[in-house]
Amino acid sequence: MTAGRHGFLGALQPGHRDRLLGFAHEVSFPAARRVFDEGGTADRFWIIRSGLVALDAYEPGRGTMVVETLGEGELLGWSWLFEPYRWHLGAQTRSAVEAYEFDAGQVRAAIDEDPAFGLAVTRCVAAVAIGRRLRAARTRLLDLYGPPGKAMASGGEAP
Repeated sequence: MTAGRHGFLGALQPGHRDRLLGFAHEVSFPAARRVFDEGGTADRFWIIRSGLVALDAYEPGRGTMVVETLGEGELLGWSWLFEPYRWHLGAQTRSAVEAYEFDAGQVRAAIDEDPAFGLAVTRCVAAVAIGRRLRAARTRLLDLYGPPGKAMASGGEAP
């Protein structure tokens, strides 16, 4: 398997990257394929090699809304790392996707067995995946609530 030097894998030291890739197998998904649903069991995760995947959330009264779109080199799924191991969002392919797929139980066992590997993977998930998702959510909220002139005054009160 050839590992990219950018994205999630690029954020790991070579030894940790090679160890993680030892758990991977290559998979393909066609366009418009549901990968997982919000609330489902998070028993695997993926690193996207090519294609696009939309993360979505169901909002009562509004339906399913896209939260973010992921592409090459990005981690698809981080709920596998934290109990109760349930997806916080859903995911559907936007185009044909090639990815590395990982069995979450195997990777969690390796994380428990090797603290240095575990720390590296956990930090990488936190920095690359969770941090990026929080920034994307913030940007989306800013887009939803209008231009900067409509924001609250610095004292926290509406103008």
